[in-house]
Amino acid sequence: MAARGEHAVASSMADAGPRSAESSEHKVPGQTRTSVAVTDPADQSEEGGANALDYGDNIDPPTFEQILEMDEDDGGREFSRGIVYGFFEQAESTFNKMKENLERRDLAQLSSLGHFLKGSSATLGLTKVKDGCEKIQWYGLHKDGDGAHDEPSDDVCLDRIRATLSQVEEDYGEAEKVLREYYDALDG
Repeated sequence: MAARGEHAVASSMADAGPRSAESSEHKVPGQTRTSVAVTDPADQSEEGGANALDYGDNIDPPTFEQILEMDEDDGGREFSRGIVYGFFEQAESTFNKMKENLERRDLAQLSSLGHFLKGSSATLGLTKVKDGCEKIQWYGLHKDGDGAHDEPSDDVCLDRIRATLSQVEEDYGEAEKVLREYYDALDG
């Protein structure tokens, strides 16, 4: 999905209509939250025609905006919704496979699954999920979290994957909540 999604994002940019985005940062102790209002000039409402999405610190606004730009001029954002909800299914399935492979102690498969989900999450701009999956990929290759140093112990690598997977699932849950609320608000 990652390669196809990245190609779709790149190829759709030429077709994107006259949309604009305005962002603002909201300071919260310990983190910065970014809200971006994606505006279609044809959709002018009391709020200026924008559906504001509070990205938090889990979602990269410019990357996700590229996904939103692929939508037709419908108010439901059906195309991007399909991509995002398809990712939710893919992520849940991949998390389950990771847990199964942790039980099997299959580091090579865990690395492959980490790589797979890293690409998909990067396409949507889910930065924390992408970063955590990259660590899982490296740990599965007997490396440290940035791939710079070897780690010969299977047990150490598996423990690191287990801890990282727990954090990735938490980060995914936060991003999923934000995105579901965004699409639910469009229905409402």
